[in-house]
Amino acid sequence: MKIALNGRICEEKEAVISVYDHGFLYGLGLFETFRSYGGRPFLLEEHLRRLSAGCEELGIGYVPDPAETAKLIGQLLSDNGLADAYIRLSVSAGVEQLGLPAADYESPNVILYMKPLPPRDPLVYEHGKAIQRLALPRNSPEGTVRFKSFHYMNNILAKREMRSYPWASGAEGIFLDGQGYVAEGIVSNLFWIRQGVVYTPSLDTGILRGITRDYVIGAAARTGMVVNEGLYAWEEVMRADEAFLTNSVQELVPVCRGYDVLGRVSAIGQGVPGPWTRKLMEEYRTAAVRE
Repeated sequence: MKIALNGRICEEKEAVISVYDHGFLYGLGLFETFRSYGGRPFLLEEHLRRLSAGCEELGIGYVPDPAETAKLIGQLLSDNGLADAYIRLSVSAGVEQLGLPAADYESPNVILYMKPLPPRDPLVYEHGKAIQRLALPRNSPEGTVRFKSFHYMNNILAKREMRSYPWASGAEGIFLDGQGYVAEGIVSNLFWIRQGVVYTPSLDTGILRGITRDYVIGAAARTGMVVNEGLYAWEEVMRADEAFLTNSVQELVPVCRGYDVLGRVSAIGQGVPGPWTRKLMEEYRTAAVRE
């Protein structure tokens, strides 16, 4: 698979950076993951806006150009023989001396990866999937907000924890924050619906402000639904009429049941994707394909 390193497309084995890059030494870097539809990356400007804001706060000298980024993505799709792809854009701080610098990073490394999209399992979207409450709490953000950063230890430990729940094969792990409130999934944001009202955890829980999350909040509001962001207990999710997960690659994934750490299961609603979830799923995919 070919990769773009600092704007130059090359073979994977040629895409190398220094061991003194502070992305490697200190995890100082940010990334965005998204997918394309018909060769066009969906919500690219929104992803780049979040990436740019994060780089500015971290003192990383990178301001992405949406038109140039889209062009490079198109070239990389063509060179890899892909009609569409799972895409990751990473910005690593760049080479500096050992030690924590006070100055800004002026020469970051920008890496554009892609791979074939994972197979879409129609049964998941038709019948829903499970969520598993995690014992490991969501860690607090490193700064005032959670960046989509190279710091992924919390998520990796959560993924390892999922192996201890044999009943939850294929489920998404859900973090609670340090106060015991529902936060987010290992690779997703969480929504649920009760009596026609949409609920999702507040950013105050330390979750990532997902691009798909923002889009769904706007889409729900445009349909006339009330959207509440707040602090909620796990039991409130289990009492929902409908629930779903959001992720820029998986889109909206309906949730049908939830497990606690002892393996006790609760059906969510009727145990199948509900009408509001299906409506929002359709709206999102229609917009993605149309853009």
